[in-house]
Amino acid sequence: MLGSLFRNPLRRPPRQDAFDATLLGSVAIALPAPAGITIPAPCAAVLVDRGGRSRRLASGSRIAVLEGETAWCVHPGPYTCDLVPFAGAPEIGLRVSFAVDASDPRATHQRFDLFLASEAGSAVDLAGFGALAQTALQRELAQGNLELPPCTTLEEWNTFRSGFNQLMYTRFGVTVDDCVPVDLGATHDYPALLEARLAAQAVPVTAAASAEPAAAMPAEAFMPGCEDARALRRLFLELPCLMCAVRMAVLPADQGRFRQHQELLRRLDLVSLSVGTMPALELAAPGQPLALEEQLRRARHSRRAAAALDEAWALLARMKVAGEGPLDVLFDEADRIVANLELETGARRVTHVQDEVTA
Repeated sequence: MLGSLFRNPLRRPPRQDAFDATLLGSVAIALPAPAGITIPAPCAAVLVDRGGRSRRLASGSRIAVLEGETAWCVHPGPYTCDLVPFAGAPEIGLRVSFAVDASDPRATHQRFDLFLASEAGSAVDLAGFGALAQTALQRELAQGNLELPPCTTLEEWNTFRSGFNQLMYTRFGVTVDDCVPVDLGATHDYPALLEARLAAQAVPVTAAASAEPAAAMPAEAFMPGCEDARALRRLFLELPCLMCAVRMAVLPADQGRFRQHQELLRRLDLVSLSVGTMPALELAAPGQPLALEEQLRRARHSRRAAAALDEAWALLARMKVAGEGPLDVLFDEADRIVANLELETGARRVTHVQDEVTA
């Protein structure tokens, strides 16, 4: 009653048409949503607080944002994009149809919601998401974790599809509905792609030769503060969820395997602790600024740790479809990935490259 007496009569509620959702379901998968709008069908809203905890609201609900929360409006799809599995053969493509996975009541964190919290930043457009999926696919094929040989047999294709489907679900939280080979030769200009790659490789050289440091930084397109913050946020939010998924992995009832599993989790827990207590990028010590070249080195270590995190998600996907046969190989791979995480996060903490060498 008292609130109504002191309400500003000139203050109007937010307009429902202030949020344009026409791009959702076509060129955009998720868009930042303001508080107070009604979620259009068939979308859902994902709300993430500062700590990375997320919750979902169904279509038809009104978005009520709590303090510190960020909201996205997410269209489940389906979506279609063309991926190039081999960087050296841009005419060979895969046309992939996928949809954002529905809420799983068994999961504490929905994987797509975690992707929004740790990687999205703002809007998630279909082209950008397709580029991330293509990078993940190319990495797995280049490392031999997935196989897509010429003249693929039906059995080989089914094996590839099983691994690719699990990779997309584990890494991004989307379900692949269809995946078919397509010829992209008519839509991809191979000489133009080569010129773009050469230009991208020449940019750091030009930046290093520049006499003005202020001009060199935009040319290199690597801002240490942004890159470091983005990578550390991913590690801080995703490592606990990754550990939870690894802990729940179904393994054979073997005492040696159990100890190996526990040791892997112990090391991941220490990496997560290191990330949670990471010193500020720009400080060598309290009140002592760190040189710019050392900030660049630290940021690059953070980015390499995030790349190892991507490999860890891909390995988890392979563990889910491998069965009991190749577990020795998978645990060896897990040991390598965790060692990279330990190395890069440890190097991120040191203040000088001499300390990194002796660490």
